Amino acid sequence: MRIVYFTHSLASCWNHGNAHFLRGILRDLRRRGHDAVAHEPETGWSRENLVGDHGAEPLRRFAETFPDLATQAYGPDFDPASALDGADLVIVHEWADPALVARIGRARRAGGRFVLLFHDTHHRAVSEPEAMKALDIADYDGVLAFGESLSEVYRGWGWGDRVFTWHEAADTSHFQPPREEGPRDGLVWIGNWGDGERTAELDEFLFAPAQAEGVSLTVHGVRYPDEALATLKARGADYRGWLPNAEAPRVFARHMATVHVPRRLYVDLLPGIPTIRVFEALACGIPLLSAPWQDAEGLFRPGRDYLVARTGEEMRRHIRAVVNDPGLRASLISSGLETIRARHSCAHRVDELLAIVDSIGGRNTASAQEVA
Repeated sequence: MRIVYFTHSLASCWNHGNAHFLRGILRDLRRRGHDAVAHEPETGWSRENLVGDHGAEPLRRFAETFPDLATQAYGPDFDPASALDGADLVIVHEWADPALVARIGRARRAGGRFVLLFHDTHHRAVSEPEAMKALDIADYDGVLAFGESLSEVYRGWGWGDRVFTWHEAADTSHFQPPREEGPRDGLVWIGNWGDGERTAELDEFLFAPAQAEGVSLTVHGVRYPDEALATLKARGADYRGWLPNAEAPRVFARHMATVHVPRRLYVDLLPGIPTIRVFEALACGIPLLSAPWQDAEGLFRPGRDYLVARTGEEMRRHIRAVVNDPGLRASLISSGLETIRARHSCAHRVDELLAIVDSIGGRNTASAQEVA
């Protein structure tokens, strides 16, 4: 198949977690012999912030790290017609420009023979519902939503059986345990500060417990305001700024454990949706400790794949346990890897995607025959 994905960015993962997942999906599709290519705006906020902070070097390193990926940057006068020509499957991410979203839908309505899907991997359907409902996706064949609670929102908007729950996953060809174990020390957290929606939770379940237990904490991420940096300094954490996602396995391999602190919207309004860091951490064979999070869809085995703390004091006990109990660390690593390899690799998601496309293709064929 010829597959075209319109993304916010494939080359930049600066504050853009969907790039992690998309890289794994496109790599797997291309390994299977599909012609899969991404298109991204040359002035997207992730790409511009990355270049503004670090210059063009990260884009060069991305191309070197993932030579099997193809992405094309487009300017303000971009006409998607040539990209759509000959396509069998087109996927448009929800961060795409609204005018482009509508234009691709019109191309489908005008006789485009491709399956057209809208991919939502964010919380704006509940945090900015009017903006999302204003997107012109009426001519799309279906919606890919990255969690069942988000799928329910789209069903409420009338999409019915045309919305498909399609979780993120780990690219297990890249996110793997180290080939040889070396020394590990302290905790690591790879995450962006965001808009302050989990400030209290980060201190209660990460910064304060690590400090109280006397365990070193390394923090990677972007968008940390001055007050956040002051908090990290006061808690004794070592802040190291942006980390290219491709380097996360190397960083995980040097640390004893990592922590999942979900954003409040994914706890209160979209329960059951983990961040992609959960998949990637477990795939890398690092023990994972989590702040309160409801695995509403049974994606994992809480208590076996990772430990859940309901309070800051319980997180302190979990940190103490993983630091002092090699058997517990080994059990968590083994169980987490088992679940990822059985259910949550990008290869699994490609299988699911191809099955979705087949079902839509069959449905469209049946509809065309009824019209005839």
